Amino acid sequence: MTSADIAVIGGSGFYEFLDDPQSVPTATPYGEASGPVSTGEVAGRRVAFLPRHGAGHAYPPSLINYRANLWLLASLGVRQVLAPCAVGGLLPVVGPGDIVVPDQLVDRTSSRIQTFVETGAVHAPFADPYCSRLIGALGTSLEVKTGGTMVVIEGPRFSTRAESQMYAGQGWSLINMTGHPEAVLAREMRLCYAAVALVTDMDAGVETGEGVGQEEVFAMFARNIDRLKVILRDAIGGLPDPAGCSCSSWAEGLELTYEIPGPRP
Repeated sequence: MTSADIAVIGGSGFYEFLDDPQSVPTATPYGEASGPVSTGEVAGRRVAFLPRHGAGHAYPPSLINYRANLWLLASLGVRQVLAPCAVGGLLPVVGPGDIVVPDQLVDRTSSRIQTFVETGAVHAPFADPYCSRLIGALGTSLEVKTGGTMVVIEGPRFSTRAESQMYAGQGWSLINMTGHPEAVLAREMRLCYAAVALVTDMDAGVETGEGVGQEEVFAMFARNIDRLKVILRDAIGGLPDPAGCSCSSWAEGLELTYEIPGPRP
């Protein structure tokens, strides 16, 4: 079986999740999705796993084919997406090693195709970019903090100290390079979506003399992979029925000008 109800999109260093995976072709109308993509069973649920950066971290944040990734997951029948990612902390309410499920997003990317809409008028609501049902399910874990705003920057460079201080001054608590346009494309595909953010470091503006480097980010993520997998497995077993969720129902009665593949509610 190559169908799935739930997807996990793995972040930096997160390339495997399923114990007995079945490979899925990665070709889509939008080009090749990040691969290898596989399906399997977790906690009695059919799950697809997609490594966001591809095998061996082949794709930097700005060159990930986000449209192909979300289209492919929808084609498998996925309706709920959990998206682990590495983030920096901007405020002292979070610290390295924390796992946070944010409820807001700020887009500061600049060069990415961020919609499936190529003709006509289709305007997806995005005031609440993450699924409240998924946030609630993930928040039942004592290891997970919920709430906060994640600002997504273009990358692949890290922020200057001034940029980091500016973001923190806005009250934003997390910073990341891959959370957008992934979230809005999931909304256009009528999928429930939640980011699961592992804080790997405190960003450059926290203290003079401190900064962030790739080595420490990857090392922190690697130390927490097994912990993150346990949290995801536990959450998958308790995810609510997506039927009737506003992440999908927003499109009811609208004439969409792009294809949503796979079975729809």
